[in-house]
Amino acid sequence: MGSCVSTSNRSTCSARSHEEAISPSCFEIGFCGQKRTKRTFSDHVIALQHLSSIPNRIFTNGKSRSSCIFTQQGRKGINQDAMIVWEDFMSEDVTFCGVFDGHGPHGHLVARKVRDALPLKLLSSMHSCQSRQNGSGQTCFEGNPKKPDDGNSEKDGSPEDRLHSLWREAFMKSYKAMDKELRSHPNLDCFCSGSTAVTIVKQGSNLFMGYIGDSRAIMGSKDSNDSMVAIQLTVDLKPDLPREAERIKRCKGRVFALQDEPEVSRVWLPFDDAPGLAMARAFGDFCLKEYGVISIPEFSYRLLTERDQFIVLASDGVWDVLSNEEVVEIVSSAPNRSSAARILVDSAARAWKLKYPTSKVDDCAVVCFFLDGKMDTESDYEEQCFSSATLHSNHSGNAVESDDGQKSEPSLRRNFTVRSSEDSDSCGRVPTGFEGNVETVAGEDQNWSGLEGVTRVNSLIQLPRFSEDRPNS
Repeated sequence: MGSCVSTSNRSTCSARSHEEAISPSCFEIGFCGQKRTKRTFSDHVIALQHLSSIPNRIFTNGKSRSSCIFTQQGRKGINQDAMIVWEDFMSEDVTFCGVFDGHGPHGHLVARKVRDALPLKLLSSMHSCQSRQNGSGQTCFEGNPKKPDDGNSEKDGSPEDRLHSLWREAFMKSYKAMDKELRSHPNLDCFCSGSTAVTIVKQGSNLFMGYIGDSRAIMGSKDSNDSMVAIQLTVDLKPDLPREAERIKRCKGRVFALQDEPEVSRVWLPFDDAPGLAMARAFGDFCLKEYGVISIPEFSYRLLTERDQFIVLASDGVWDVLSNEEVVEIVSSAPNRSSAARILVDSAARAWKLKYPTSKVDDCAVVCFFLDGKMDTESDYEEQCFSSATLHSNHSGNAVESDDGQKSEPSLRRNFTVRSSEDSDSCGRVPTGFEGNVETVAGEDQNWSGLEGVTRVNSLIQLPRFSEDRPNS
């Protein structure tokens, strides 16, 4: 999401080099019950200091064995988006991916803090849950759990159910711990700043997802006719979702849209027309945490099949101007996989300029995760992607859009996420996806996904007047 109207401080974070490799054992948390000493706070500090040196972890524009990632700064100031792919997350068959979209005066710092700390908290939470289950005599899991011979995978206490329960608890605990750390952080003011998060863990053919805010994950899959289709994996958690609005109002928060943007529901304090947050769940934003905005993630699970080709995680700078179907088409038709994320960001930037020439282009961040684990050769990567003429990066890892000419991209039709008055009669369309064996929200909310609403450039309208002299919480 875009920045608020306040001036953002430039980040003091810097992108570290990937050249200095360290032993992964320094950060590995035993997943299968190996005896390890308990990690202390100082251990986590050391880990954070050396995160950029961990093998198979990328967070700046580039590629890994199975993914490519790309972010580009918009026209509103510092890039507030962050992203990460961490392969061999806790074992060779586990990959973590995430996209984080900051907002508010310090949103860029919040997003980067969450990018760095949340995966470690997820590791720690999973280790804690696993250790407890091992103590109760239950087996550990690595890769795909074996199915019972009778085929009854839904039976209580089955390996699939226990693995599902482990990851659910780990996601819930890690998100709670992340928000708690932000609240008590001595050098990061998150009172009116925050971040979305869309995070996935692939373990074998199991896909676990936790998310807050309006960043989105979709999947490109082949149907029975071998044609590519888009499946939406997450719900954009905005204030116009009935259950989200009900919770906020029950907590004395207010939900309404401004007159000049009637389709953008926002969250307001009960006593002030501020801050106007355009999402119902987020890290940070503590000025609204007593009034219904929460950081509890939605958790969902999907069993992947051979028809599932790739997953795209992106911030709303992409979804505001491109539909799920357009994103799948752009990624699947990229000349090579390692350039897919960049091409998608370029397409979104062009769509912004074509559809909203008077609006400032939003920041965009994209993770393209290919489920077969295959990427292009290094020569293709160097030839097609991230050349110095196309991409210039500052020390914060923010990609700056270049002014050189670009090749044409696939034609783009208007997305349902942002629409003009003449398109208002088409807003009743239900989003693609939410099918198969996905555990997701109640049916009534599926008709209120992000494809129904509008997300404009700014996540926040204005800061509360008491933000400088807020009481200690």
